[in-house]
Amino acid sequence: MNQVVHFEIPVDDMEAAKEFYSIFGWDLIDMPEMGYIGVRTTPFDENHMPKEVGAINGGMMKRTEDVKAPVIAIQVDSVDTYVEKVIAKGGKLIMPKVEIPNMGYYAYIADPQGNVLT
Repeated sequence: MNQVVHFEIPVDDMEAAKEFYSIFGWDLIDMPEMGYIGVRTTPFDENHMPKEVGAINGGMMKRTEDVKAPVIAIQVDSVDTYVEKVIAKGGKLIMPKVEIPNMGYYAYIADPQGNVLT
């Protein structure tokens, strides 16, 4: 079974979002080179993976035309294989596969209902 391993929250105002989401006690890490705010909801290990089974961390980025609502990331064995499966089932590719150095790859896809996943 493929697990949900990450979430992303698109926002219009990064600073206002940081102020709001700080109420949950999460660590919010600015990553300006990526236009991203890392959201740590649980302690993580040296590979930036949650130490607690079932826990996930996430991030925030600027809202775009393609990504308007929260996104969940699903861990799969092969991004290429699952992009093909998504397209075969009526979904579409939103953003081609990108490498995250020392971690793996991701792509943005949409299900037939328009929900974006990565």
